[in-house]
Amino acid sequence: MKTIAALIIGDEILSGKRQDKHLSKVIEALKARGLSLTQALYLGDEPERIVATLKDSFATDHLVFSFGGIGATPDDYTRQCAAAALGVALAPHPEAVAAMAAKPGFELTPNRLKMAEFPVGSRIIPNPYNQIAAFSCGDHHFLPGFPEMAWPMMEWVLDTHYAHLFHPAPQAEETIVIHEAGESTLIDAMNKVLADFPGVKLSSLPQHLPAGRIIELSIRGDPAQVPGAMAQMQRDVHNLGYSFDVK
Repeated sequence: MKTIAALIIGDEILSGKRQDKHLSKVIEALKARGLSLTQALYLGDEPERIVATLKDSFATDHLVFSFGGIGATPDDYTRQCAAAALGVALAPHPEAVAAMAAKPGFELTPNRLKMAEFPVGSRIIPNPYNQIAAFSCGDHHFLPGFPEMAWPMMEWVLDTHYAHLFHPAPQAEETIVIHEAGESTLIDAMNKVLADFPGVKLSSLPQHLPAGRIIELSIRGDPAQVPGAMAQMQRDVHNLGYSFDVK
């Protein structure tokens, strides 16, 4: 499985002025294609930190979707930081300029043209919302911060460039709610499931409710392995003396 990461950039997210919506949408879009998000990172508008993060990321073979900071205002740094991290210049991308020039009644002012300046060697990502393109550098895809633009562009990237990674069958998931158990008493059973069924992942979410404590335990992954893994987990939970409900 290819590592897929989300990079969400903007002081407005970290300050609480705006609530991030990108993370849940990335997860949803990937899940619909049989993929899953491996990691996510939030960054403020700090050029040095963005450059350092991108340098590290460009050194991997990860698939990365970056949201925010590709506009032309003084608080937008992502285009410049991507170029710095790659050690290349920013330059007007002919296709991006042409897309803007084709907009009826759209004046190509010097400031607007800056939005078509991408790291040399970039490929454009078409913008169906307003024809102001975003850009890709290898497997790193830099998108606007506005959801109405970014989300269809992200899905276009996935469907155009990564369809070979899609899983024809969605991953399966089964969940049980275990009553009055401590997580520590279930660790051996969890480890055994993971060892016996390498195609699955497990999550354990303990909660303390007015009616008592519960553990919501989920197993997801290969549809051929999930039922057997859950059956084994249920047997072990029963043998340990705990009751459970199937969710």
